[in-house]
Amino acid sequence: MRQLLHWTVAVPLLALVALALTWGRELDVVPVVLVALLLAGAVLAAVHHAEVVAHRVGEPFGSLVLAVAVTVIEVGLIVMLTVSGGEETATLARDTVFAAFMLTTTGIVGISLLVGARRYGVTLFNAEGSGAALATVATLATLSLVLPTFTTSQPGPEFSPGQLAFAALASLALYVAFVLTQTVRHRDFFLPVAQHGQQDGEDEHAAPPSARAALTSLGLLVVGLLAVVGLAKVESPAIESAVAAAGFPHSFVGVVIAVLVLAPETLAAVRAARRGRIQTSLNLAYGSAIASIGLTIPAIALSSVWLDGPLLLGLGPTQMVLLVLTVVVSVLTVVPGRATRLQGSVHLVLLAAFVFLAINP
Repeated sequence: MRQLLHWTVAVPLLALVALALTWGRELDVVPVVLVALLLAGAVLAAVHHAEVVAHRVGEPFGSLVLAVAVTVIEVGLIVMLTVSGGEETATLARDTVFAAFMLTTTGIVGISLLVGARRYGVTLFNAEGSGAALATVATLATLSLVLPTFTTSQPGPEFSPGQLAFAALASLALYVAFVLTQTVRHRDFFLPVAQHGQQDGEDEHAAPPSARAALTSLGLLVVGLLAVVGLAKVESPAIESAVAAAGFPHSFVGVVIAVLVLAPETLAAVRAARRGRIQTSLNLAYGSAIASIGLTIPAIALSSVWLDGPLLLGLGPTQMVLLVLTVVVSVLTVVPGRATRLQGSVHLVLLAAFVFLAINP
């Protein structure tokens, strides 16, 4: 009974109940605020349960669990909003995936490096693993988000059906290859590296939770993530109204969705950075970006069979400049295998530029 009353158990269950009560209904101001509070609580609970599962299975599987779980929910959210939306949702997949790319490669990476560097001076991580992940991210982003702008088989920044099928299969193949590399063939490339000045035992954990506790947390993680994406869908009319009232372009809705979906991973990455586990933070960041593109594009390509309207995936000039600059800066950050506050600050400035230009294109 005491376990049921713990907030990490109660909040996801309450959020799921709230989802059932509010689904498909128009909400007044008070219910919208209550749903927002439960949404934030579900995010925090999801982070807790993800860390329990990660502690049980170890790295890099723990990072992979959260990245895949959150991305599957992201795909569901994009598909649901695309089905229920109109012409304005033609770019929703592109806007959300690109926002996820920028938030992970500049936001999560930047704040993790900054937090780690504030404590240890110079952060250390595995350049082989992070470099391989970054190369995968860059390839996925280019194939799925840049090429549609330059292809000529279809008018506009849109793939032809055959090109979309190729991009989907290539994205899925790259994702599977990366997962096999991360978890089987070269798992050691993605394990945490001890920081300079880190005290003996500082990074040690308590005994791993029991299998029963880990399975319980896995179930509650799924419940929490379902609640997060469901309540985000419930909040979407209020989000769209707020975006319109603020005078922001409709594409900013994709940014808000990405922020909500990536909140659990961001919190988990910051916690790992505080413990000196910078590689875990980078695993979460780049793993989330890979999963976001590598799973979303195939799912959207499959759903386009029954979805009406065009599927615009190609980025505009401003977005492509940001993508190229982010990849170049990320390469310079990752290759040495060490970073300072400066690298973290550069990544966060790129994030600020992305958000500003998303508001004021």
